[in-house]
Amino acid sequence: MKSQNAVKRLYLMQVGSMPEYEIPIVCYLVQTDDGRNILIDSGLPEIMLEGESDFENGQDVIEQLASIGLKPEDIDTVISTHYDLDHAGRHAAFTKAQYIVQRVHHVDAPNNPRYADVRSQWDQPAERIRLVDGDTKLLPGLELIETSGHVPGHQSVLVRLPITGTVLLPIDAVPFGEGFTRDVQDDGSNPVRASTIKLLDRVEREHIELVIFGHDKDQWEGLKKLPEYYE
Repeated sequence: MKSQNAVKRLYLMQVGSMPEYEIPIVCYLVQTDDGRNILIDSGLPEIMLEGESDFENGQDVIEQLASIGLKPEDIDTVISTHYDLDHAGRHAAFTKAQYIVQRVHHVDAPNNPRYADVRSQWDQPAERIRLVDGDTKLLPGLELIETSGHVPGHQSVLVRLPITGTVLLPIDAVPFGEGFTRDVQDDGSNPVRASTIKLLDRVEREHIELVIFGHDKDQWEGLKKLPEYYE
């Protein structure tokens, strides 16, 4: 029997770029059979601060959601993979959402200058934040995979779709496809490599055919983007 709140659809959105390297800045929307809207990351801030010229805004997440009839208050959940500028820049816009983040990441963030520029976005009231510890099944077809390395408490996302099958979103654990390999001389102590191997093991064990890398321009050009979707 099919679960009522099973995942049914995955949208991909490019909300900006790093022009110098032609790197896309992206976020994702998961929809379930019972009408839940789950945003994965929120992209760049609406207004860039001085010193953030590496990034360039495109059509932001709120505009893109509006194009498929969704308002910020329609977002039930924001999965925050980590609090970097290009992933948490619009968190505060989703005032009805619960935020889901790894505990180790959220605890580190207030004293880490890396996330200071977007603190107003991720530093939400405690009652709106759900802290998780390690790999977590959120609902049928949606899992979080703890992949520290890029930053402590980074999390990747696994989405199980009815037609496409299982899709892995490594986010910044593996930003480019060329890095998703075992062919690196490593003693296993590097946390970035450890997360890569963890995800490779998962892909091989579950025969996952679609891995969407966090910032891979060449792959991104061939993927379906909103308003198209994977189902």
